[in-house]
Amino acid sequence: MTDRVVLLGTKGGPAIRAGGAMPTSSLLEMDGRRVVIDCGLGVTKGLVEAGVDLRALDLIFITHLHSDHVLELGPLIHTAWTTGLNRKVTVFGPAGLADYWAGFMASMAFDNAIRVADEGRTPLDQLVSIQTYSEGEIMAGPLRVTALRVPHPPVTDAFALRFEGRKSVCFSGDTAYFPPLAAFAKGCDVLVHEALLPDGVEVIVQKTGLGEKLRAHLYASHCAIEDVARIAAAAGVGRLYLNHLVPVDDPRFSAADWEARAATVWEGPVVMGRDGMEILL
Repeated sequence: MTDRVVLLGTKGGPAIRAGGAMPTSSLLEMDGRRVVIDCGLGVTKGLVEAGVDLRALDLIFITHLHSDHVLELGPLIHTAWTTGLNRKVTVFGPAGLADYWAGFMASMAFDNAIRVADEGRTPLDQLVSIQTYSEGEIMAGPLRVTALRVPHPPVTDAFALRFEGRKSVCFSGDTAYFPPLAAFAKGCDVLVHEALLPDGVEVIVQKTGLGEKLRAHLYASHCAIEDVARIAAAAGVGRLYLNHLVPVDDPRFSAADWEARAATVWEGPVVMGRDGMEILL
């Protein structure tokens, strides 16, 4: 297994548009573990297109319970199960994740029972372990995982995640500008950080028609590109990749716009993410 990150979905927010990017999800393969970070709409297809055998699902981490990060968690696991998954999958997430999983299983009770009786499958509930985490160490061992609570109002249980093994990779999750994140990501080989392009905010507000409430949410809960670059500079990371992009699909803004804004603050390598982008570690 090649150590890598694949950005499966790079769009901020739950809406999808023809030919556009999909909501947030990522794949990390490192130290022999296969980790899915967030499960926005499209994660299952993204994994298959990245060459992942769904029967080999291993670890899943959910950074917070907004729909664009958790909507396809149940369908991913269920599709893996119908593909032949017969091994334990551990899902880590904030408080409330167990309620999501219970609701999903209830919604699929008929199909699950039929497949167990008719096809001889191991009951799905026996293959899935839901683990709640908070700030601090989540996993020890060859692959160490730690979490940092980040500001993403009105959600209080929102986390950045740091994975350390042969390499170190940090995912910001959804967050406003948060200087402690620089210490959390200190020295990481790769930082995958959400990003907002202020020039595009008014375009989004006009397109959605949601007005001041949406504008206030975007600025209170997300991180402008220059502030993302400040985090990368303070952390001294090796490479910065922009993810959960707001906006991602407006033709008036290109990768050059994002990368030029970041370059005014940080001189290190910065890349605007795109769906399917592979990052070798």
